[in-house]
Formats: sequence, C-alpha cells, structure tokens
Amino acid sequence: MTVLNQTAAVRAGIDCDQQHGAVTPPLYLSSNYAFADLNQPRKYDYSRSGNPTRDLLADALAEAEQAAGGVITSTGMSAVLLVLQMLPQNARVVAPHDCYGGTFRLLTTLHDKGQLRVSFIDQSDHQQIRQACTEHVDLLWIETPSNPLLRVVDVRVLCELAGAAVLKVVDNTFLSPALQQPLTLGADLVVHSTTKYINGHSDVVGGAVLAKTTQLAEKLTWWANCIGITAAPFDCLLTLRGLRTLHVRMQQHVANTGRILTFLQQHPAIEKIYYPGLPDHPGHAIAKQQQQHFGAMLSFELQGGLAAVKALVNNLQYFTLAESLGGVESLVCHPATMTHAAMTADARKQAGIKDNLIRLSVGIEHIDDLLADLALGLSRCQIRPIKQKDLKDQSYG
Repeated sequence: MTVLNQTAAVRAGIDCDQQHGAVTPPLYLSSNYAFADLNQPRKYDYSRSGNPTRDLLADALAEAEQAAGGVITSTGMSAVLLVLQMLPQNARVVAPHDCYGGTFRLLTTLHDKGQLRVSFIDQSDHQQIRQACTEHVDLLWIETPSNPLLRVVDVRVLCELAGAAVLKVVDNTFLSPALQQPLTLGADLVVHSTTKYINGHSDVVGGAVLAKTTQLAEKLTWWANCIGITAAPFDCLLTLRGLRTLHVRMQQHVANTGRILTFLQQHPAIEKIYYPGLPDHPGHAIAKQQQQHFGAMLSFELQGGLAAVKALVNNLQYFTLAESLGGVESLVCHPATMTHAAMTADARKQAGIKDNLIRLSVGIEHIDDLLADLALGLSRCQIRPIKQKDLKDQSYG
C-alpha cells in the first residue's frame, strides 16, 4: 500500500480563469452580484447562495471523491448538520458507538429534543447492523477509521446491509480522498471536516458534503442556502491551496507514521497501539482492501494512567497538545478530556476510550525530531526508555 489515490492531485482551480488567464484562481469576496436586467440574474446573485471561489473548491473535492457534486460549509460540524437537515421529522439514525465526540453530542442533543431517534451500535458487529435495520432506518452514519480508536468497518458490506432506501453517509475526515473514496464503496454522501487533511495547515475551519448523485447534490445546495451554512470565500481559497498539495503531504505523513509505529511497538511504556496497519488490528484486512493506505492517525494506551499522560504531554515540544488533526504539524491529544469530553463517562467506557488513551496526528516534520521528542516525553513517565540503536526499522506501507 504505497501508491496514494491519484485523484487527490486535482488541479483545484489552476488555469481556470477565462477572463485574464490567471494561473491561480482569483478570490471573489463580493457579497452580491449585479443582475443583467430586471428579472435576469446571472449565475451568481448572492454569496450565501453561490460564490465562484467556493464552487471551485466544491468541484475539486467532487472530482477527488468521484462525486456528482457537493457543498462547502463553514465547519465540519455544519456539514454534519446539513446532512441531518435532509431527514424527515422524527427520523431514525444509526451511528457508531465510538463516533467523533462532536457528532455524538449533536445526535444525542437532537434525540433528547425529540427531533430524531438515534441508536449507537458497534458497527463492526454485522449482527447489530442487521438488528438495527429490522426497524425503519432513515440514515446510517459510518465513520471509518473511527475517532479515536481507529476501528475499521467494511463500508461496502454496511451499505448493502442497510439497503437502498437508507441514506448512507461516511465521515472520511480521518483519511481524506487521497486514501479512501466511500462513494465508490456504496455510500450516498461523504462528509469532511476540511479543517483537517484537505486544508492541511491548521489555519482554516471548514467542512464539505459530497454526493453520489446530482439529485442529492441539488438537495444539499438548497438546504445549505436555506440555513446559511456555506463557507466564506477566503476560507475556500486557502483550502483550495491546501488541496493542491494533499497528495504529496500524505506521502510524508504516512512515511513518518510508519517510523513512529516501529518506535512505539518496542517501547515499554506503551500498553496497546491502535492502528489499522498493524497485522493484528481487527480491521487490518478490511482497511487493506478499501483504503489506499492505513493513514497517519494512531492511538495508544500508556502505562501509568493519568499521571503518565500528564508527564508525557508536558514534556513534548514537536507534538503540540491540541485538538484537531491532519495538519503539517504533529499533534498529541487526550481524547477523554479533549475531543470526546462531550461524551459521558459511561459512553466513553462503552466505546473503549480509556483515561490513559493518547491520540497522535503525525505531521510532516523531520522524523528524527519526532522520534527524539517522543523518546524524551516517554522517558519522563518513569518507564525505562528504549535506546534508539535498539530499534529495528519496519515498514507499514
């Protein structure tokens, strides 16, 4: 698994300016556009409804995901909300029990308000999927690999089990279209937090929903305009710039991840590693089949509990303690108190998110700096550190 999806290398607006021949696309900041005549609007009339810069990003992402079209939203969570707007009153949603904390919070809040009914299940258990689908289901929400335990589910099988009448949505944020295209596996919609790998520089917050069919894309466009959650033009321009380097960035992300895995596997402070590229990972075979690579996100459980967690994160320099993921910089996260703090303790326990769980978003810095940083941080956890010379290189391509 060394070749990334070439559709990720879309031109993203390059050489599309028909008026002046600008190589990089211009930025259209105008909030409104002049009508050609009375009752004769041009293609664009108001930027909430449509904007040339935003449309370039939507078209580029649709090409990368092999979609018929899509909508760019202001945040990743507004992309989730946009999908939910398409559901009927009192819709039933089946979602993974270990989904992203923000998605979990939104779904449970809407459930408590009586606006929808949500069932959280272990989607790796196909019997639970079959059982959930014995009742009417409007939306199947899929997240693979999951956040933060990187559980992998078979998108094709889940979509087949749900059936044609169910709207099937995959959150593809953890991999990006460079590593996985859920629409080719049977999904109807793909959701992204473009804040992550697609932009890749941690300077823009945004989201996207891409649709398999033109009909679904038109519904998304109508709802996005109706509730006013479309992204700002300047944010779209920055995200377009990030998208142009997605392919080459992902190559460095995954190369660094392989080296870090080798290090962590041999370190005595690590109890368990969660990464689909490991042969003993329960989802390894599925990931190998439906992904172009295993990705650059990994989690591990640390010996010593919260005291060790605090010692580690307080002694890292290259891995910044912060939420989010997918940027060129490396990040360390404590899911129980950060990304998944919105979940109750019982919900985290059911999902398998322990207090000693650490999540890494591996960046593209020099690998020697990253390894030295982790070695220093782990040495402060009062566990005998492993010597660099004892490490054996290993490939996770």
